[in-house]
Amino acid sequence: MESIINFINSTQIYITIALILLVIILIIIVIITYTSLSKIESRYRRLMRGASTKNLEEIVISYLDKIDEVKKENEIMKQLYEQINGRLTSCVQKTSIIRYKAFEDMGSDLSFSLALLDANSNGVILTSIYGRDESTTYAKPIDKGISRYELSNEENKVLEQAIISK
Repeated sequence: MESIINFINSTQIYITIALILLVIILIIIVIITYTSLSKIESRYRRLMRGASTKNLEEIVISYLDKIDEVKKENEIMKQLYEQINGRLTSCVQKTSIIRYKAFEDMGSDLSFSLALLDANSNGVILTSIYGRDESTTYAKPIDKGISRYELSNEENKVLEQAIISK
């Protein structure tokens, strides 16, 4: 027993230094643990916000239900988008108008040709010829950029302009 006491007395400074280092290491571990616990607690509070008596399972299930509802609404929106997009191709998208003098004795550009086409270059050309005594309006259908009726120079020009317009 006396040899143990002599050993402790001779190495007392080393034992004290080792214990101080051990205490410092333990303090560092406690600080790290406390900061980790604080982060986890803030995440837990953020997860549980707005829930007073619910358990975690109920919260996750309610979030999954909300996700399923959003997926259903998203599918409905996709279908509506596809329907609207399909309808848009048949709407007037390309237009062009040219005003001109149909007769030399007229004072102003009162006659016109107007092309109204959809995305597939289907539509109509409206032409109004203004004269002193009368005014006449014509409508000529256009299918895929081609008319089955003979077009005047002005109508051809307005058709070409409408087809190349975006």
